[in-house]
Amino acid sequence: MVFTGKCDLRSPLLGRRLRLGFIGGGKGGLVGRWHFAGARLSNHWEIVAGALSSDPENAHASAAEWMIAPDRSYSDWNAMATAEAARDDGIEAVSIVTPNWTHHRIATAFLKAGIDVILDKPMTTTVSDARELVELQRATDRLVIMTYPYAHHAMVRQAKHMIRNGAVGTVRQAHVEYVQEWATAPFPSDAKGAMWRQDPEKVGRASATGDIGTHAYHLLHTMTGQDIARLRAEFHTCGAVKAMEDTAYVTFRLENGAPGILWVTQAAPGQYCGLRIRVWGDRGGLEWDQEKLEVLRYVPLGEQEQIFVRGHGSGIVPEAERLIHLPRGHGEALVDAWANLYAEAGVAVAARRAGYALPKDSVELSGAEDGLKGMLFIDACADSHESGGSWVSISGESIPNFC
Repeated sequence: MVFTGKCDLRSPLLGRRLRLGFIGGGKGGLVGRWHFAGARLSNHWEIVAGALSSDPENAHASAAEWMIAPDRSYSDWNAMATAEAARDDGIEAVSIVTPNWTHHRIATAFLKAGIDVILDKPMTTTVSDARELVELQRATDRLVIMTYPYAHHAMVRQAKHMIRNGAVGTVRQAHVEYVQEWATAPFPSDAKGAMWRQDPEKVGRASATGDIGTHAYHLLHTMTGQDIARLRAEFHTCGAVKAMEDTAYVTFRLENGAPGILWVTQAAPGQYCGLRIRVWGDRGGLEWDQEKLEVLRYVPLGEQEQIFVRGHGSGIVPEAERLIHLPRGHGEALVDAWANLYAEAGVAVAARRAGYALPKDSVELSGAEDGLKGMLFIDACADSHESGGSWVSISGESIPNFC
């Protein structure tokens, strides 16, 4: 059935909020707080159930803080999947915000229970596990929505559609980087998050490349509309001695042959959260910086530069304007991007449950196929590095969008 109503990200599609559960995200979890804030701010979700921590005391305290009823605070995610699937008022989607090595088995349990999945990146720790989730998503006809929040900033959406509409012409080169400083010094002994990020049994074949490199890669192919066809990568440890890389230099060729550079590091003192991208074509160039997220710089070839500022009108395309919440001068931030992601997820989940076919591009989410692409990128980088920096093709099957 084709949806004929107005697809408004500010209003729940079914006239009510959807029921959402959480796995992970309890006290002390930074990523969990972002998800929690984004879901609440979106106005599309009520958080009604959770297995919020593997520590029972933390789980109980977190559930009380999130105002989850005691009988829907679970001791483990398997019990939660079974119990919620059996309830008439059970959750309609689950957010999985646990460490990497748990993603595959938790997502599998909820998909098999008939529950849509909102999954933190990277999708899994291996390509084979990612392929299994793609196949299971297809078999169950449920959604897997990957949480790449930066793609839900209004000015990233603006840049994406400007490139799609020919603002830079044919893409000729692209540079993308994600640079941080937190892994420069030796890790404190109680830094659990830093420790597991350096354990190949828990993160797979790469550390920084999987942690922040997947964000840079996703931003690149989202904005340009092209994937990386082949690459060569070198992994380095530029901070304190550690088991896995904290820095990666990746040279690539896009599908049209255009060259580019992707650089990630977590060991650059003075760099905080520097996700930056520049795309140049034969008609102009675009630049966006996550630390100055409300501004997009555009320079048409041979003309004066143009600065687009997040807000209504004044050249903002409709696809970006629907992600904007405030007038210019009232700052929006990362939590607003999370809210946009959860609003679009709410529309997609509601439409699937109601049997609606949404209009094209009414939501622009990353699905199971994007999770697999991220894993193929990580594997290609690791293959190249381990072979001494040889060129490697990113191979993968053609996978349709989920909505």
